[in-house]
Amino acid sequence: MTLITFVVPAYRVEGYLRECLDSILGQPLHDIEVIGVDDHSPDSSGEIFAEYAARDPRLTVVSLPENVGLGEARNIGLDRAHGEYVWFVDSDDWLVPDCLPTVARQLRETSPELLIVDHVRVYWDNSVLGSAMPELFPDLPGSTTVNLRQRPELIQLLHTAWNKLVRRDFLVDLGLRFGPGWYEDVSFTYPLMVAAERIGVLDLVCVNYRQRRSGAITRTRGDRHFEVFLHWRRVFELMDEWGPRVDDLRPLLFQRMIWHYLTILGNGDRLAPKLRPAFFARMVADYRRWLPAGGYPVPAGAEGLKHRLVARGNWRTFSALRTAYLVRGRLRDGAGAARRTVKPPVRRSARLGRDAVLRGYYRAQLLLPMDPSLALYAAYWYRGYTCNPAAIHAKARELAPHIRGVFVVRRDRVSSLPPGVRYVVAGTPAYYRALARAKWLVNNVNFPDYVVKRPGSVHIQTHHGTPVKVMGLDQQRYPAGAPGMRFTRLLRRIDRWDFSISSNTFSTQMWHRAYPANYVALDTGYPRNDRLANATAEEVAQIRADFGFAAGDRVVLYAPTHREHLPGYRPPFDPTEFVEALGPRGRLLMRSHYFHDREVAGVLGAAGRVLDVSDHPSVEDLYLAADVLVTDYSSAMFDYGTLDRPIVIYAPDWDAYRLARGVYFDVTAQPPGAVATGFPDLLDLFRTDAVDNDAATNARTRFRARFCALDDGRAAERVVRRTLLGEPG
Repeated sequence: MTLITFVVPAYRVEGYLRECLDSILGQPLHDIEVIGVDDHSPDSSGEIFAEYAARDPRLTVVSLPENVGLGEARNIGLDRAHGEYVWFVDSDDWLVPDCLPTVARQLRETSPELLIVDHVRVYWDNSVLGSAMPELFPDLPGSTTVNLRQRPELIQLLHTAWNKLVRRDFLVDLGLRFGPGWYEDVSFTYPLMVAAERIGVLDLVCVNYRQRRSGAITRTRGDRHFEVFLHWRRVFELMDEWGPRVDDLRPLLFQRMIWHYLTILGNGDRLAPKLRPAFFARMVADYRRWLPAGGYPVPAGAEGLKHRLVARGNWRTFSALRTAYLVRGRLRDGAGAARRTVKPPVRRSARLGRDAVLRGYYRAQLLLPMDPSLALYAAYWYRGYTCNPAAIHAKARELAPHIRGVFVVRRDRVSSLPPGVRYVVAGTPAYYRALARAKWLVNNVNFPDYVVKRPGSVHIQTHHGTPVKVMGLDQQRYPAGAPGMRFTRLLRRIDRWDFSISSNTFSTQMWHRAYPANYVALDTGYPRNDRLANATAEEVAQIRADFGFAAGDRVVLYAPTHREHLPGYRPPFDPTEFVEALGPRGRLLMRSHYFHDREVAGVLGAAGRVLDVSDHPSVEDLYLAADVLVTDYSSAMFDYGTLDRPIVIYAPDWDAYRLARGVYFDVTAQPPGAVATGFPDLLDLFRTDAVDNDAATNARTRFRARFCALDDGRAAERVVRRTLLGEPG
C-alpha cells in the first residue's frame, strides 16, 4: 500500500501551484501519490496539473465540471486515495525540502491515527513566523502517542487540515467529511482530535504556510465569515451523536469555540463594522446553546472579561472595550513612530527647487477633473515609442479614435517618435498635467512612486517580457539580483494596477507570485508581437535589404540579457570567430540589453559582416531580419518564438546565474531549441547545422505551444477592447 496520499485541491492558485507540486514530488520519498483536484478553476491551474501529470505518474488529476469549494474538493480527492495516510495540502502552501523521510519514519514507528506536524508562516515580505508548538509542547510526546484528554493543549494547535496526516481507514470508519463553505477545517479537525486515541506530534517544520497579501479568506471582508457558526454547530452535533463518552471534552471544545469567535470578531480584515453586532449576537446564541452543564474554565484577565460580556450578551460594553483597546494601541504605535523619527536638518529647503515646484503643480492638477478622453503611455522609463505601450497606442488610434493618446518621452528621445504621435517631455509641466489628469495610464514598467491612483482612473501594466529570472517579491530570496530594491515601495506601485497584461499563462502564474495585488490579469498575448505575427514576406525582404543583406545570407541575431548581480559582465563571445563558423554568407547582428550603453553602434569588423545594432529603434526589425536568434535568459526568445525560426540558448554561466539571480524554469532543460554552455559548443552547433535539426525543431515546437500560443496578431486589439473600450473579455 502507498504510504501517503496527498490531496491537493486547486482554485485560482496558478501563481503558487507549481511550487506546491514541486515541493511534494521533489521529496526524497517515492512511496506517495498525489490527487490533484482542479475545482473548475478559471485560471491555468488545470493546465499546470496536466503538465505535471504528463511527466510524473504519481500525480492523478481530477477535473471537476463545476466549482464545489475546498471542502467538497477534498472529499472527492479522499474518495480516490489509496494511501495508508492522507495529507490534505493547500495548493498555495509548500512542503519543506526533505521533510518526508522523517514523517514516514514517524508514521511507521508509531502508527498514529493522527500525526500533527509543525509549520511556519511565510509572509509575502519573506518574513517567517514560527508556530506555537514549541511553547505548547516543551516536552513532546516523541515516539509515543497521546489523546486529547492526556494532552489538552493539543486543542490550541492550529485547527487546519494541512498540518495533519490522518490514517485513511480511521477516517473512513469515522465517516468524517469536510463540510461546505468557509472554515471547513473546523468541523473536520476538532471532531478528528476528539475521536483519535493515538495522536502523534512531530517536532519538525514540514509546511510553509503562505500568508498571501491578497486573495486569502482571512484577509477578505464579508458576511461569509458567518459560516463559521455552521461548522461549530456541526462539531457539537457530532459530540451529541457520540454521547457521554466525549462529554468530558465539551468544556475544552466550548472554550476553543469562544476563542475562535472572538478572534474573528476582533479581526478588522474579516468583519466590517456594520456586521459586528450581528456576529456578536450569533456568538451569544451559541454560547447559551452549547454551554456545558458544569461550565468551563473561563480565561483570566482581559480575555476572561470578553467571555463574561459574551455570556451577558452585552454588545455595547464589548464594543466600547474593543474601541478603547484599538485607540490605546494606535496611540502607543504613534508614540513609538515619533520616537523613531529623526527630524531632518534644514536640507529640506534644498528640495524647493524646480522639481518641488512641479510636484506641487502635479498635486494641484489632481484637484481638477480627470480627462475622460486622455490616455497616457510610457515605456522603459520614457526611453521612446516602443514595446507593448506603443502597440496598444497604435491600435487605440484605430479602434478608439475618441481617446487622445499621449506618449511620455525623455527630451533626448523626442526625435525618435514616429510622425503624428502626440507626446509630452518627462519632467515638464505638460507631463505633470497629463500624469495627474489622464484616465488611462499605460506603461511597461511602473510610473514613479509619487503618482497617485485617482478614483476612476485605469492603470494598465503591460510588462516587457516573459519572466525567466525571478521578479518582484520573489527577488527577496535572491538579494544579489535586487540591489537597491525597496519592496515596500514596489507594493505601493503594484496596488495602482487595474490590469496586468500577460503574453502567456505561464507569465500570469509568475506575476501573481511576484506582484500580489487585486488587479485583473489578462491573458491576451503581447501587443508588441502583433507585428511579428502579421509580417509579410515582402516586409521581411525589405528589412533585410535595408540592412544590406542579400537573399542567401544567413543572419544571426545575438541578444544577451543583463546581469544585475554582475555589472559589466559579458558572456564569452568572439564575433569574428563566430561569423567564420557561419561560413562566407554568415552575418551577425549584436544587440546589448537596454540597460547598457547604446549610443555607439555600427560595423564592428569581420569585413562588415558584424553589425552592432544596439541603438536600432525597433527590435522587431531585428527579429524579422534574423534567421536565427542566439540568446541566454532574455525574454527575446519568447518574442522571437512567434516567428517559428531557430533559437539557440547560449548559457555559459547558467549554474551561477540561477543560484545568484533565481529563475522560474530551467531554460536548458526546457529550451526553445539547441543549447550550448560554452563558446566552442556554440560554434559547433552552427558548423554542424544542429541549430535546426529534428531535436531542435521538436524543442521549439514544445516551447511555442507553451509560451507563444496567444501571439496570433490580435493581442493589441484584445487589450484595447477590454481596457480602453470596456468590452467584456
